[in-house]
Amino acid sequence: QAQLVESGGGLVQAGASLRLSCAASGLTFSSYAMGWFRQAPGKEREFVVAISWNGGSIYYADSVKGRFTISRENAKKTVYLQMNSLKPEDTAVYYCAASLSFTVRAPFYNYWGQGTQVTVSS
Repeated sequence: QAQLVESGGGLVQAGASLRLSCAASGLTFSSYAMGWFRQAPGKEREFVVAISWNGGSIYYADSVKGRFTISRENAKKTVYLQMNSLKPEDTAVYYCAASLSFTVRAPFYNYWGQGTQVTVSS
């Protein structure tokens, strides 16, 4: 059974950095594009960034471009999200997800993690 487990969230001050990790099991990780999404209280889940199966293609939401960096290690079945220059508006639950397509669209992601909370104070 496929499982994605996020870690690395926490409470930080504006301007700080965090690194999220997402460890996969029960799926052929290298066959999947991976994405990060987030959901703030009272808001819909939104796309953050996606990376193709081999890391050759990456797409960032405009809101995080230049501040966040996604990477993956297929040998470790792990995808990372380095978040720098965090802002209060980045506060959300962050989810990683796996898709057989390189896409920004949540319905096309087959598997989802349980989420990790990121809170940025001003």
